[in-house]
Amino acid sequence: MSGSRSGALAALKAKVAALEAGGRPDSESLPFGAPDIDLCLPGGGLPLGRWHELVADGMELETAAAAAAVAALMAAPLARRGEAVWVLRRDDLWAPGLLGLGFPPERLIQVCARDEAEALSVMEDALSTVGVSAVFGEVEAVDLTAGRRLQLACEKMGATGFVIRRRPYGGTAKKEAAGSAATTRWRVASAPSEPAMGELGLGAPRFRLALERCRGGRTGAWFVEASGAYSMEAGDVAHPLRLVADVGDLGVAPAPSERRAA
Repeated sequence: MSGSRSGALAALKAKVAALEAGGRPDSESLPFGAPDIDLCLPGGGLPLGRWHELVADGMELETAAAAAAVAALMAAPLARRGEAVWVLRRDDLWAPGLLGLGFPPERLIQVCARDEAEALSVMEDALSTVGVSAVFGEVEAVDLTAGRRLQLACEKMGATGFVIRRRPYGGTAKKEAAGSAATTRWRVASAPSEPAMGELGLGAPRFRLALERCRGGRTGAWFVEASGAYSMEAGDVAHPLRLVADVGDLGVAPAPSERRAA
């Protein structure tokens, strides 16, 4: 076999292996900066150019407050790269609250959709638009056909999608599809905050975050908190979502600076 043919065969095998793992050989990832989380994800971080699903339980299915907060924290670094489109079913997104999570509201474009079909259609169009880096969509369910369409839209321009599962007006839940085209699926729940030592009142928002499904990776569960504003300035590139502890570990994980010092 000639060198060119063997090289082409090796490249084809690598591409097939990457597709089987749920991604592309040239895909980029966004690390959380916490090895406990990053090692569960393919490429050592949240895969970009794909879409991810965030779900919750109980009343959170109607309000989606915790899931929306975590989605904003995950995507804050991406919003520094381009525009972010948030597709709503109910016009109740509070932009100042996003600012407190380190998400730049000046990059935010809000679109209120009339129904689920329109919300998915707007998401698809936004993901395919030049200059858009992140797209959020509040929808109740995504079937396999809609999920594949979202993934193809992500691949056109390399934008990353975040589907926030929400039933904005209550009612009976739709039957969930047997499968999903999402690259990752996260289950989010609010957790008690803890004020900084010597301070009174509420501390930073905390969440219980479980990675229930991950193509090419593995599952896990952690307690995390919003670590403050995100900055692209030199030497200040910490992810705005910080690991507090593993589920089952009541001890608090050290801050990134403390881990480096150790």
